[in-house]
Amino acid sequence: MKLALGTVQFGLQYGVANTDGRVTRKTVEQILTLSRKSGIDTLDTAISYGNSEKCLGEIGVGDWDIVTKLPPVPIGCRNFSEWVHQQFEGSLRRLNVDKLKCLMLHSPIQLLEDSGQEIWTLVEQLKLDGRIEKIGVSIYSPTELDRIWSNFKPDLVQAPFNILDTRMKTSGWFDRLRKERVEMHVRSVFLQGLLLMDRGNRPNKFHRWNYIWRKWENWLLENNLTPVEASLGFVLNESDIDRVIIGVDTPNQLKEILTINKKKYNESNNIYLDKFAISDTNLINPSNWSAL
Repeated sequence: MKLALGTVQFGLQYGVANTDGRVTRKTVEQILTLSRKSGIDTLDTAISYGNSEKCLGEIGVGDWDIVTKLPPVPIGCRNFSEWVHQQFEGSLRRLNVDKLKCLMLHSPIQLLEDSGQEIWTLVEQLKLDGRIEKIGVSIYSPTELDRIWSNFKPDLVQAPFNILDTRMKTSGWFDRLRKERVEMHVRSVFLQGLLLMDRGNRPNKFHRWNYIWRKWENWLLENNLTPVEASLGFVLNESDIDRVIIGVDTPNQLKEILTINKKKYNESNNIYLDKFAISDTNLINPSNWSAL
């Protein structure tokens, strides 16, 4: 199963299209049950995702492959060993597990600071001790890999990828990671739900890109596709991707995605790359949206 389940919405109100707040405990249980029955075996979470880890641990996720992320090292931290172990052990305790599939650095660019090598060595030791299987980095742009790769090579990379944001492919990093046998996970395949919204519900601050939305909506009509079908079909068709992280708020949303996942997509879907990809990070990087 190429899909992995994102869990940020289990601990926080997340996504530009989210109007219902954080997912309830009962709904989380339903989503996890349906996911497992459907062959999804990987959970993506993070210490910074509010109560996500705690919620998962209370429900019970010991038979899942779990990926979680260390937050950025706080300014003024002096004892990095103590900090890394406190964060890591806290994750295990909240998740109620003994080890992790992967521990990621949520801010890998910090590896370029004076403390970078020490932090990397501490995480490597967790791997040597069998506490984690893989070391990963979560990035916002392939330029982060350009900067760290000569000194720090992870086992797994997580990055955004969708019909608007194809930088991981066009930069050559997809091909390079495959050749170096580095696992590739992608997130933001729906751009936090923005790609799924109709024009009546899309926030005003995104109207400056109306030329893109018109082209997108017309293309969907011409090809008789829903936004979910097109968005998910695009990433599932990319052979260099190992896991596609999807986030849902309800079991019905997951059912729709699982139905689409079973469909076959041909190489003609690569028309998206030329038709919709843009480089404007004010749109494709959600961390910039608050300033719009």
